[in-house]
Parts: sequence; structure tokens; C-alpha cells
Amino acid sequence: MKKLSVLFFLCPLLWFSGCGDLTQERSYTTGDNSVRPSNMQKASYGQLPGWQDDDVRYAMQAFRNTCKAKLQYAGKVIPDRKLLEEKCKNLPSESASATTVRNWFESHFQPYKIHDESGKATGTYTGYYSPTIPACRTKTAECNEPLLGIPTDGRGYKGVDKKTIVNNNIGRVLYWANLVDVQNIQIQGSGMLRLEDGTMVKLNFAAVNDLPFKSIGDQLKQKGIRPDGGYSSEAVWSYLKKNPTLAREVIYNNPRYVFFYVANTHDVIGKIGTPLSKLRSIAMDDTIYTLGLPVYINTSLSVDGRKFQRLMVAQDTGGAIRGWIRGDIFFGSGDEAYKYAHGQHSQGELFILMPKPYGK
Repeated sequence: MKKLSVLFFLCPLLWFSGCGDLTQERSYTTGDNSVRPSNMQKASYGQLPGWQDDDVRYAMQAFRNTCKAKLQYAGKVIPDRKLLEEKCKNLPSESASATTVRNWFESHFQPYKIHDESGKATGTYTGYYSPTIPACRTKTAECNEPLLGIPTDGRGYKGVDKKTIVNNNIGRVLYWANLVDVQNIQIQGSGMLRLEDGTMVKLNFAAVNDLPFKSIGDQLKQKGIRPDGGYSSEAVWSYLKKNPTLAREVIYNNPRYVFFYVANTHDVIGKIGTPLSKLRSIAMDDTIYTLGLPVYINTSLSVDGRKFQRLMVAQDTGGAIRGWIRGDIFFGSGDEAYKYAHGQHSQGELFILMPKPYGK
């Protein structure tokens, strides 16, 4: 990103400090964001619960993907580009021990505990996964909704609501599936299609229309409708499939629309353009954080209450993932991932790891 573009992002967003000195030439060691936001509190690794017990080699595998990505240095928490590139050129070997990798992170990154604007030190962690859904090559009674690729005829889609996009065929039809399954795969951002002949096709996120997400579950609550099993995604999807008229109403009341592309690999690709790592990649608010940074989270798994304390890498984002302490854990693909992802909703702490040195 050119220097002018960096300044364009920094000035309107850094409401923690003035922009008066941003045009001055700076040493790269001070970071792109030379003034650290006040709600980032410097911490020691001893303050990261469970740090010594985490096998950080798995996080290093995810971080290697960050080093292959073309990062967008924007938001409110921005690492210094040259420093981060320097770290990426000096990664430990792939055969390094957990102790060696842990020492590498401790030597090269400084943790900061995050607080929100009100001073609160905990936030919400949900989960997502890559589902497998039945699909068809042509429209049928069951496969009644298109899965669209980005328009190739020059028509715009930014700011155009879902109903208009579908009704006006703004996009290239890739495949067809049940309306409810299409909504699910759009929420997750990627998925696998199982076609009639057993062929498996991988769809990855291509683009979004930039309209806000309107919760399907909240709409049902407002209507006084409570599916058997409550408002879990499983219960909601099952109920809507049995009530197709209602399904079309509430799904089309959600204006957000996601376009896909057919991938030549089964990897799930995140916002930074590289494969996501099961239980090591996390979606975060890219209006706050430059994606690609390592983060340490201290939370729990909703399915069984186990502690979830580990080093992750922010490699994705989502329309509903907004706030200083807000993360969406990538649980992987298939039924096992669904078991953990669909009910995940817990509170926890967040530590961001910035390449040393950072800020003032």
C-alpha cells in the first residue's frame, strides 16, 4: 500500500490521537501506527493463561500462511510492514520444537491485552466451519436457489440487496441448492457441494454486497416463533426447511449477499487469501485489526466447557464480527467441525501480538 493510502486509512480511524504528525517521515521501527491505542495494555507472556501449555507449532503453521499473503495494512491496530516482513524472513524451521517456536514468538512479538472502549477486558467468541450441502447443476424443486459467482457482465452489486440480486440474476449461476442451505453456506463463507452424482465441489468466498447482516434467529424471535431445540443454527435451519414460505421471507429480509467461486482445492480460503488452519485461524474485525497478526485468546468451548487457550492467527473477517474483543473461531470442515461451531458462544480475553518494537 502506498504511503498516501496508509495515511488515508489512519487519519479518520485513529480517534485515540490527533493526525497532525502523520505526514512526518518516521523510522520504520515505530510502526505504521506510531501511537498505540490507549485500550491496548502491554503484557508479559506470563500473563497469557495457558501460554506454556499450548503447542504453538500449530499456530506457526498458520502464521507461515500470513507470511505468504499480501496484507492490507489498515485499521486501528497496524503492525509495521518492514518489521513484520523481517519476522517472516526469519521463521524457525518447520521441524523446530514447540519450545523453540515459543521462544521465537517471545523474542519477536510483544503481547498486548485488549480492552474495549468501555474498559471491559472480555468479549464474545463464536465459531464457524465449512459445511457440506447437497446441490444440483440445474434448478429443481429441492435445489431452488442459485449459488452465484461475481457478475461478469459489468453490473454492480455493492449496496444491492439480496432479493434484487437473485430476482435480477446479478451474477453467474454456479450451482443450485436449497434456499436454507444456501443461506447457511453464505453465513459460513465457504462450503462443499455434494452433487447428484456424488461429485464434490468446493466453493470459496469471492465477494459480498456490503449490506449489513440481519439475523434469521432474531427475526423468528420477533415473530414469536421458537423452533423445537431453540435458536441454535441446527434448530432454525430444520424449522425453516419445513416452512419454506417463512424461510423465503426471513432469509430475503437479510439483505447481505455473498458471492462464491469454484475452488480447485478443498482448502478454505480466508480474507487474506490463504488457507485457513483448523482451530488456529480466527476471524476478527478488520476495521480495527490488520489481518494476519497472531493473537492469543483465553476462552472456552461451549459444547463441553473445556478451556480454549491458544495462539491463533487473525486471517479472516465477517459482517457480524465487529468490536475490539470479538472473534470467530474456525473449526474446520464437516460434521465434527459443525458440532463445535454451531453452538459456540463464550466470553474470553484477547491478547494481540505485535512485532517488536511497536508503538510508544
